Amino acid sequence: MNQPIGIFDSGIGGLTVANSISRLMPEENLVYFGDTYYMPYGTKSPDVIQSRALKITDFLIKSHNCKAIIIACNSASATAYEILRDNLKGKIPIINVIDPIIEYLSDKQFKKIGLIATQATIDSGVYQEKIKRRIPNTSLEAKATPLLASIIEENFINHAVSMSVLDTYLIDKRFDAIDAMILGCTHYPLIAQEIQTYFSKQTEIIHSGEVTAEKLKSILTKENLLQTKPKLEDRFIVSMLTNSFEASTKFFYGKKISLEEKRF
Repeated sequence: MNQPIGIFDSGIGGLTVANSISRLMPEENLVYFGDTYYMPYGTKSPDVIQSRALKITDFLIKSHNCKAIIIACNSASATAYEILRDNLKGKIPIINVIDPIIEYLSDKQFKKIGLIATQATIDSGVYQEKIKRRIPNTSLEAKATPLLASIIEENFINHAVSMSVLDTYLIDKRFDAIDAMILGCTHYPLIAQEIQTYFSKQTEIIHSGEVTAEKLKSILTKENLLQTKPKLEDRFIVSMLTNSFEASTKFFYGKKISLEEKRF
């Protein structure tokens, strides 16, 4: 088996998920697609997100023969997962970054959970619906935090700007005495430590990277799709290549990568 894993996001945030996958399964080949021409998805309509998700998935499968698809974006996971699943009709595994978090939470005994995410993710109601249905004894307090992704992309980490915006968002009575905070955007793990400072050490900060990587490994193992040949070079593709994006990739992925541009 020498087929790669396909990973896509609206831009750069999904590199945090790709990094988690690479660290857990370093022998696997990755093809990452960042839809930078259309970023951010968090402000786009469901129709736009679904259309782009279908085109990108088609590209990853037909042009790169990917054996599995990871939707490394909460906004796309919330609005496009079902249409992608139905379109693929079980041909290959497709994994979003929301369901692995719900599965992880279902094994816990949390009474109250917070959620911060993009406007699109909050408006979709997907976390709210899944937690209410699958973890009925847990209450969820959800809040849109639309400025955070842009701040992170501009590298305002441990900065007066990020601290000021976080202060505005997180000093919210609804988040009092929460047991866990879900970081419902793949950018947010980069400011997880800053977010932790707003809560007690007993408040668990949960993000999608590690739990999604574990879910992927479990599925690939079960379906006998794990890599069996020598690793090839990972590929990182964007729909619009910019100097600022290229400069930020090391910050998000943890090491320098080479980018290709492919528009469609």
